[in-house]
Amino acid sequence: MSRGPFDGTAAPPTLRSALGRFATGVTIVTCRDAVGDSVGLTVNSFTALSLEPPLVLWALRVESPSLASFESAGHFAVNVLGEQQVELSRRFASTAPHKFAAGRWSAGRLGSPVLAGALAVFECSTTSAQRLGDHVLFVGEVLHSTAHAGPPLVFQSGRYRSLGEPL
Repeated sequence: MSRGPFDGTAAPPTLRSALGRFATGVTIVTCRDAVGDSVGLTVNSFTALSLEPPLVLWALRVESPSLASFESAGHFAVNVLGEQQVELSRRFASTAPHKFAAGRWSAGRLGSPVLAGALAVFECSTTSAQRLGDHVLFVGEVLHSTAHAGPPLVFQSGRYRSLGEPL
């Protein structure tokens, strides 16, 4: 194992490699844009923030072409993916057109697209969108959620992973 003192001068590739050691779940975050079109992208920066009130957060690159849609939407849905949804995750991480042609999507209670077969869905009202560094941090109040059993899709060190047996 290599170690060294952190002096605040870590080069972006070195920092990215170190951050990649942390395993995350994989989600597709969705909204409707100003003209009602579906917008969605693969996100692994999703996390719980608070139970009282129920808040979640995720981050989006400032350079993302989807940023304006999420900033103006007022609502978003976080669709937590299972192991069998790797290809859907790849599709929403790409610039492929017609992303919503794959998967079974419907309008959620707040209007954002929700995925049938997702392990969990969090439908949220945006409470904050704050630029921090090269990302915008979105905080949402969970107004409706669902959950289903199944193995989650995991991302670590630049690769999709599956979970082993519970410890």
